[in-house]
Amino acid sequence: MSKKVYVGLSGGVDSSVTARLLIEQGYDVTGVYMKNWSQDLPGFECPWRQDYNDAKRVAVQLGIPFKMYDFETEYRQRVVDYMIAEYQAGRTPNPDIMCNQEIKFKIFLQTALEDGADMVATGHYARVRDGKLLKAMDDNKDQTYFLYRVTGDALQKTIFPLGDYTKPQVRGLAKQFGLVTATKKESMGICFVGKVGIKEFLLHELGPQQSGDVIDESGRIVGRHEGAIFYTIGQRRGLDIGGGLPYYVVGKDMTKNEVYVTTKLHDERLWSKSLKLTDIHWIAKPPASGLDVQVRTRHRAPLVDAKLAIDGSGCRLDLQDEVRASTPGQSAVIYHGQEVLGGGILV
Repeated sequence: MSKKVYVGLSGGVDSSVTARLLIEQGYDVTGVYMKNWSQDLPGFECPWRQDYNDAKRVAVQLGIPFKMYDFETEYRQRVVDYMIAEYQAGRTPNPDIMCNQEIKFKIFLQTALEDGADMVATGHYARVRDGKLLKAMDDNKDQTYFLYRVTGDALQKTIFPLGDYTKPQVRGLAKQFGLVTATKKESMGICFVGKVGIKEFLLHELGPQQSGDVIDESGRIVGRHEGAIFYTIGQRRGLDIGGGLPYYVVGKDMTKNEVYVTTKLHDERLWSKSLKLTDIHWIAKPPASGLDVQVRTRHRAPLVDAKLAIDGSGCRLDLQDEVRASTPGQSAVIYHGQEVLGGGILV
């Protein structure tokens, strides 16, 4: 008897091709749309209805059962509230990573297994081998950065059919299969919220923020900001400081409501040769301290060689090359060859 796989059908091309490939591979496939967010925001209509309808059309086209799981309450509590609290603390979180940890590979997986599934699948560009998370074949599309907080147990019950394909190949397969989503554009913006930017989202959730001083490297007030919460390390755009050289954000003080900037691209506050991580997550057992690894500090950032030093409170990564704008609250993901070992939150 073939294994039952519940596929997260988002209404996009990647998950549509994922479902079709699994059918070809002989699995008993059910499509599931995860309703994580349905609220419209000022000037932005939430795309969930369109995505739900597209996912349903794909399921009908493929002749597979289709369900909707409503995770709005859990998504609000575990992803959105976390994200807002991090911004209020002056950090820059990654909601997509938290969504994978808490929703797709925890609640979705649990619900699917209780519902009769043997495994789950998504359209992520990544590979799983024996419970290990490996980079996708397509370096340009690899999404393992967003998956480093998934557990080894969850990966044992997960399939990523797109890990051996490039994005152009997936687009080609969608057209070849005649899928209704073949030409649908990629969704951008916050995970599941749609095309809204983070500033607009925070303004909607928290209202206007108190303005304050923007201060340069010599202690001079060079402008005013609309709320320190909206600024992140390394940011250049949106500072609204006229004339002369561009300014870069190098720090902020949430208590004083001040944002610190520099015109010096080589300011030491913009560059790090060593990274401290907290809230560490290892996919399998912790690696040995002193191991030579590679680290990625943001999605699509190049991998940097590093030496891993593990202590009681977290770990430190001593880098071979400096990285720019390592931002508190964001994730550093640790690789050993093709394998993702885990990672943590930048301090």
